[in-house]
Amino acid sequence: MLQGNIFVISAPSGAGKSTLVKALANLDKNIKISISHTTRNKRIGEVDKIDYFFIKKYEFEEMLEKKEFLEYAKVYDNYYGTNHKTINHFLSQGYDIILEIDHQGAQQIKKIIPESTFIYILPPNKKELERRLKSRSTDDNETINKRLSLAYDEISYAKEYDYIVINDDFNNALQSLYSIILVQRLKSKNVLNNYKLE
Repeated sequence: MLQGNIFVISAPSGAGKSTLVKALANLDKNIKISISHTTRNKRIGEVDKIDYFFIKKYEFEEMLEKKEFLEYAKVYDNYYGTNHKTINHFLSQGYDIILEIDHQGAQQIKKIIPESTFIYILPPNKKELERRLKSRSTDDNETINKRLSLAYDEISYAKEYDYIVINDDFNNALQSLYSIILVQRLKSKNVLNNYKLE
């Protein structure tokens, strides 16, 4: 059976991760984005079962008890988690799957599936990160300051990843991300897993 690759992509809030990942999936029909479950409220424009599976806290905790998550984390007092059934379904069909998760989730994946590829996206600098967070107009100053403080802490984990992409120019960052995907697909074990000499 064809087997896809897992790409774990992390970034501090405001680095442009979600926009890059969506553009990446549009470039290649063999890339699927994992949809996480979360207990946080929907933001304006977000759609249930497309952006996230939005569920209640008690529902998430029930799924936790049943060990339905490949990884999970608690961020800003809300739960986020990746359902392993979804991942296995896409991988078994040969799709490459992207997990957009924070460093807590990435560390869990590294223990369970160490052959995954880990990519960290950085903003060009602190000033630009602050500008991006403020330009969203979805958070108050207290929340923005909290996100900035957490972002500085999260960036310290970038050294634990296989690749780092700096999102200073969107098109260049997107090309770098796609290059990483293509290189991983060409690794001998990945090619030979799906190769038949007929």
